[in-house]
Amino acid sequence: MSVWSGTVALAKACVEVSKHQRELQKCRSRSHKGRSGATAAPRFIDIHADLFVNGTSYGILWDALQAGNTSPLRLKCREFQAEELCLAGIVSLLKSLDPSGVRRVDLRFNNLGLGGLSLVLPHLSRFLGLRSLRLPYSNVDVRRPTPESVLGIRCLARELGKLQSLRELNLGSSRLSGNLRHILCKLEAPLESLELAFCSLLPADFAFLSQSFHAPALKRLDLSGHDFSQTLLQPLQHLLEETSASLLHLDLMECRLTDSHLDALLVSFRHCSRLRSLGLFGNSFSTAGLKDLLWKTVVLPDLRLVVYPIPVDCYKSGLDPGWILEEQLDRECLGAVSAELGRMLESFGRADIIWTSNPYGHEALDYFCL
Repeated sequence: MSVWSGTVALAKACVEVSKHQRELQKCRSRSHKGRSGATAAPRFIDIHADLFVNGTSYGILWDALQAGNTSPLRLKCREFQAEELCLAGIVSLLKSLDPSGVRRVDLRFNNLGLGGLSLVLPHLSRFLGLRSLRLPYSNVDVRRPTPESVLGIRCLARELGKLQSLRELNLGSSRLSGNLRHILCKLEAPLESLELAFCSLLPADFAFLSQSFHAPALKRLDLSGHDFSQTLLQPLQHLLEETSASLLHLDLMECRLTDSHLDALLVSFRHCSRLRSLGLFGNSFSTAGLKDLLWKTVVLPDLRLVVYPIPVDCYKSGLDPGWILEEQLDRECLGAVSAELGRMLESFGRADIIWTSNPYGHEALDYFCL
């Protein structure tokens, strides 16, 4: 059973039990009519669950949360994830959740925009134990400041500042150019996980992050989708220096990196002595570059996973792999590269490290498992 259908099944069970409880109480009321004494109060059972909802399942979940006032089964949410749900639906569910125990809210693909987020986030402050807030694909674009966007950013910063337990923040695919400082400025405790993939960050954003109290506390950092081939490379190196003592997971996928950038990056990678996983899929490295990457990072004692890009020399056309069709991949060449990398790991006594070109084969470790 998927997490989505599991939530529906659980919600239906709560609603059905609530109906049964009401019918039972009516029967007891009729049977005790004219007699002294009160009917026995129902015993409540709290069900702690992660709840996943979309537009299709909204109705039954809302009914189940409302039924918790009378049903012996009461839903207690640990992690709440809503996808493709309207603003009013998100707000009504958040208001219906018991605030105790909620540790994560994940709102994705909801097309909220900055205005929608400004209306949703005030409802999160009652979740005192909220440690993770994930807002990817929220359709936020503040690259061109307007009076409305300035007010929206201030509201976003203010509401984030109220979440005193917050340690993980995902703003993936928001266009934040030059505004990272303004968004994070009210946080009173450092973040430990920050995902800013495809956020159109500028050197000023990297400078702020490098100088902030978040940098030495970060355990996970996702900067995928940024062009580090030119002006952002040095700011990236500086940021990695500041995070090197704490960083466990780093994602730099689809960042236009080539062999010519490896020397500079490898110095930074080697400083991250606690690094466990490194995501580099979608960049343009050659087989020789990958070998150098392996040789220079195999010394990291905690490294267990590297997601590497398919080398450019394994494509028949020799063009940028970002523009090449799947059928142009030379699978025999890729297999030979994979085997050679495996032999290298064994020769270094590091067969415990997984090197893979499949970006979907290994899920990123959850923040709560760090």
